[in-house]
Amino acid sequence: MGKALLEGYRQKAFLMTKIDGRTKTAAAGQLNESLRRLRTDRIDLLQFHEVIRDSDPDRVFAEGGGMEAVLEAKKAGKVRFIGFTGHKSPDIHLKMLATASKHGFKFDAVQMPLNVMDAHFNSFEKKVLPVLTEDGIAVLGMKSMGDHVILESKAVTPIECLHYSMNLPTSVVITGCDSMSILQQALDAARSFRPMDPSHVVALLAKTSKAAEAGQFELYKTTHQFDGTYANPQWLG
Repeated sequence: MGKALLEGYRQKAFLMTKIDGRTKTAAAGQLNESLRRLRTDRIDLLQFHEVIRDSDPDRVFAEGGGMEAVLEAKKAGKVRFIGFTGHKSPDIHLKMLATASKHGFKFDAVQMPLNVMDAHFNSFEKKVLPVLTEDGIAVLGMKSMGDHVILESKAVTPIECLHYSMNLPTSVVITGCDSMSILQQALDAARSFRPMDPSHVVALLAKTSKAAEAGQFELYKTTHQFDGTYANPQWLG
């Protein structure tokens, strides 16, 4: 990406990256490494990655915590906006927002799963999305297909998954594009999208309600399969 950005694309791009560091030292080191590897002097949106533990909010905002490094970077012009991501629990997202408020801070953006299964089980859409929209915080929707696992339910198509997420009050829906065919699928979804009427939403949710009830297709919530910092706790600092 750094090589590509050097070719004149940096001014056209809104550049986001994430850090795992919960301590000031770890966060600063990861941010500076990203700046070096991306060959840029600023990140448009820097997010604390994998806020998935009940202890994460307090660690980020503690004295000597990661937020100190990020706020210093913002003051120095290295960071424009600050957010956080997580895929495990809407309650932990709410705790992160509440902890920020206690420290007189408001996040610019929050990234979380928003999809046709989430709406039924331990739901970010039901619990967190209304708080973000009311507070004017940018919403980054991810895992519209649950890293393809949702498609294994055979209940919905990729385009239906993308359209459902796009129909929510999101700022952007993030979808991985690892091949030309998947990129084309995303383009097709964007070009064919129209705001869905309530009956269409109800029909999609009806198709997924049974499959979604135990979280069996949302492995990022119910297992450690997608938890990079669980397997690599040293990244937290």
